[in-house]
Amino acid sequence: MVNLDPLQTTSYHYELPAELIATHPIHPRDHARLLVYNRTDRSITHTRFDALESFLPKNCGIIFNDTKVIKARIYGKKESGGAIELLINRPHDAHAINVYIKGRVKEGTLLHFDEELSARVIKLHDDGSREVNFYHRDSLIRFEELLPILERVGHIPLPPYLGREDNSEDEREYQSVFAHYEGAVAAPTASLHFTDELYAAVCSAHPHAFVTLHVGSGTFKPVEAKIITDHPMHSEYFDISPSTQVLIHSDIPLLSIGTTPTRTVEYHVRTQETQGEANLFLHPNNPPKRINHLLTNFHLPQSTLLMLVASFVGLEETHRIYKEAIDEKYRFFSYGDAMLIL
Repeated sequence: MVNLDPLQTTSYHYELPAELIATHPIHPRDHARLLVYNRTDRSITHTRFDALESFLPKNCGIIFNDTKVIKARIYGKKESGGAIELLINRPHDAHAINVYIKGRVKEGTLLHFDEELSARVIKLHDDGSREVNFYHRDSLIRFEELLPILERVGHIPLPPYLGREDNSEDEREYQSVFAHYEGAVAAPTASLHFTDELYAAVCSAHPHAFVTLHVGSGTFKPVEAKIITDHPMHSEYFDISPSTQVLIHSDIPLLSIGTTPTRTVEYHVRTQETQGEANLFLHPNNPPKRINHLLTNFHLPQSTLLMLVASFVGLEETHRIYKEAIDEKYRFFSYGDAMLIL
């Protein structure tokens, strides 16, 4: 490592052998490996995910993200006949939907999909995203009316680094067993390791609550600025129920199941907002204030998610943990293995 300045983006680079990228889920879900890192003595323990409960502090509460992944990728054609691929990112309002489109388009371009679904480009953004209105049988439709159509014509939006098309297995496996509210275009991946049985066991042993954060495709956006604080952090819709607020504002330690509930809770603690758009960027110079423990997967180099991990354990320890995970041949990224930070 050339530089270990926590504000330098290059400090978060590491080399990952391509064969350690998990391209398919493991069966059963809770047979993924689990690296347990204890901040008190900096110890690392290697175990399996189904042993999770034996490592959890007895008095901790647990925060889950109950967002549900939608079939956000659709394939269609322009009126000219040219093929296009559209990835829904997030609704801007009931009718204006922020998307990414593979294929050249301009304002006014009309795109056609199966089942008499169409979309008209209404705005081009500097970040490469597009704003569109969707129509069904030529009638303008709202985002919630679009969702059941996507369920029939769309595809699971697998992360680009998986390097493959989605299949029927992904419809089951790229979704948590407690997914409820539709809107995410990427799974909260730490959640994917829970079976129904393990989820029930953990919930019976700990106070628990849910936030909803609809994960956007911005979660995969690499940090391109040289200084991490110059990175324009993406925002995502969140909602925190009154019962969840009670747990957040209690005095018991909290375990977050993933980076997305972490950012949601920490955004709420800083702003007191309970619904809206969260864009909090956690890193070593902006560490968590409320979340005590983190369960997460292994993340992309130079990503905001890796920087969030470093906000818990520091940059040097992040590199040490990741080096050991690579040496031990853990599986990385969305379908990969997990890490528990205590």
